[in-house]
Amino acid sequence: MEKSINMITIRKKGKEVTMNDVQAYNLWPLVIISSGIFIIFAFSFTKPKTLRDWRSFGMFSAFIVALFTEMYGFPLTIYLLSGWLSNKFPGMNFYSHDGGHLWQSLLGFRGDPHFNFVHIVSNILVILGFIIISSAWNKLYKAQKLHRLATAGLYKYIRHPQYIGFIIVMIGFLLQWPTLITLIMFPILIFMYARLAKLEEKEMVKTFGKIYDVYSKKTPFFIPKLPIKVVDGRR
Repeated sequence: MEKSINMITIRKKGKEVTMNDVQAYNLWPLVIISSGIFIIFAFSFTKPKTLRDWRSFGMFSAFIVALFTEMYGFPLTIYLLSGWLSNKFPGMNFYSHDGGHLWQSLLGFRGDPHFNFVHIVSNILVILGFIIISSAWNKLYKAQKLHRLATAGLYKYIRHPQYIGFIIVMIGFLLQWPTLITLIMFPILIFMYARLAKLEEKEMVKTFGKIYDVYSKKTPFFIPKLPIKVVDGRR
């Protein structure tokens, strides 16, 4: 098996497959456009101001660029796993766009990969994540204008809904198009979001004092509390 480093030509078992034949990769304008749409969309909600805001936004942007680079530009994950994939699924062209939907093959789905269960769930998660980011930013912006602590909307249930929104978006994309780079980046991003949230909370304590202490004691950090009904004085 011979593979050129720039992925223009791949030869497998005497059969040559080129990127131009499948028209699935080397579509760099599509990488730029797709990345730009999601990054601008996220920017319109977050509107980073401080260095920490830009750092958080930059991490998410890097995840998006890495994702679409492999989706339409250079399929690094498929390239690195091509030997195992060829043995596991002989005859399948993983360098086509449909073949790049790895869950389709790994889980044994049939038909159009854009309509399988995993892909539909991934789309729902991506949309849900952006709705959470938008809703949280709206409440935070209004509170900041009034120099108040944001406790309305999603902030009533968790202290950092915007970060949860970004995490849900990333989970959705990982389900849609898993790559080695984004899988490595994901836990790192969660750790950095948690660290940024902790730093923000220190500033909130300085700004709002006991008000924030009371809020933080009754409101979870990332994961909302499940409602527990009380019946006859017992939970």
